[in-house]
Amino acid sequence: MTQQHDQNQTLFERARHVIPGGVNSPVRAFKAVGGTPRFIKRAQGAYFWDANDQKYIDYIGSWGPMILGHGHPAVVEAVQKAVLDGFSFGAPTEREVELAEAILARVPSMDMVRLVSSGTEAAMSAIRLARGATGRNKLIKFEGCYHGHADALLVKAGSGLATFGNPTSAGVPPEVVQHTLVLEYNHVAQLEEAFALHGKDIACLMIEPIAGNMNFVRASVPFMKRCRELCTEHGALLVFDEVMTGFRVALGGAQSVYARALPGFEPDMTVMGKVIGGGMPLAAFGAKRAVMEHLAPMGAVYQAGTLSGNPVATACGLATLQQISQPGFYDALARKTRQLVSGLQAAADAQGLPFCGDSEGGMFGFFLMPELPQNYPKVMTTNGPRFNQLFHGLLDRGVYIAPALYEAGFVSAAHTDADIEQTIGAATEVFRLMGAA
Repeated sequence: MTQQHDQNQTLFERARHVIPGGVNSPVRAFKAVGGTPRFIKRAQGAYFWDANDQKYIDYIGSWGPMILGHGHPAVVEAVQKAVLDGFSFGAPTEREVELAEAILARVPSMDMVRLVSSGTEAAMSAIRLARGATGRNKLIKFEGCYHGHADALLVKAGSGLATFGNPTSAGVPPEVVQHTLVLEYNHVAQLEEAFALHGKDIACLMIEPIAGNMNFVRASVPFMKRCRELCTEHGALLVFDEVMTGFRVALGGAQSVYARALPGFEPDMTVMGKVIGGGMPLAAFGAKRAVMEHLAPMGAVYQAGTLSGNPVATACGLATLQQISQPGFYDALARKTRQLVSGLQAAADAQGLPFCGDSEGGMFGFFLMPELPQNYPKVMTTNGPRFNQLFHGLLDRGVYIAPALYEAGFVSAAHTDADIEQTIGAATEVFRLMGAA
């Protein structure tokens, strides 16, 4: 298609006049991979269509929420009914209670949950609650784990072991992150030293149990076991950021995956989003009753939100949770995701290209390197130009993966075996070109 008739390019040019960078979330701009971002007109099932009416198999699924695919009939019906009753009330509704009950029934580590509107808001509020409940200021996070764009979390590792973070965004004063310790993911010795140095001052350790913003990197079982032990020993709260993994990797979230290897394992607090809203702006954070009762109006830790527990979003979330709770749902989803990753692996192997992948439930990731990385520094050694070649090769063949090599991908219940095979076929063609280069 010629540029003058490319509606995506036309829209992008319009957008850049009125929206910074032409997008409302940076990764959408295709800056990492180059080219023109696709402006989406509509979506259905496992597909969406751009402004040129080009169809794509969608493997971002709104960055995770669309676990049922786009436009699932039961979810659409629930939302349509809710809309007729009103968009927002600023007052409590029965549906908020129903959604909270549904979440708690599936994630037993929590006794109470507070609904909010975004993952950033949930993570920010969870940290405030952890500090208020413990009376401590310091927090631990891990390099490569993303917990939203709250100021205290926009930090990177310092130059020494267990050093405090430096801001990675303009507009974040150093004093705002002075209590944030940034450690290397899956580094047990560093974790132990951090607690030895600062244990009595640490309010919480926040972690993505399966990191989805350095592509797909699991916390090892020994590392997670040590996180739990050290938090318990020093009286810090272990906070699982399951915005991405919650109800995406398993019905009980990533914490249920770790509980298989570590019987009785559970975090002290959980942050959730994405799937629990079914694609609507909705997130939550929860913990045991003794912790949650520190939250206003019961306690002194303040948190509020005009649109929290929005009646349309809760209808969408409830309908989604009902569908994913059907027997066999996750077995089928995991099978398709493994089929995709193993097919991509075989296609890369056939061309002698370095490739490795992993998945859990409906979440997956891959790297253009021989072995799965265990931390962010290793992730950073992957081949960016080769990924960009793969991304655009797939895009040209109607397959849409994340436009950045540091992002995980998502399979939905709407993806068919034929979709998976078409994707593998497209990748086979691209890998063949890459191998010949």
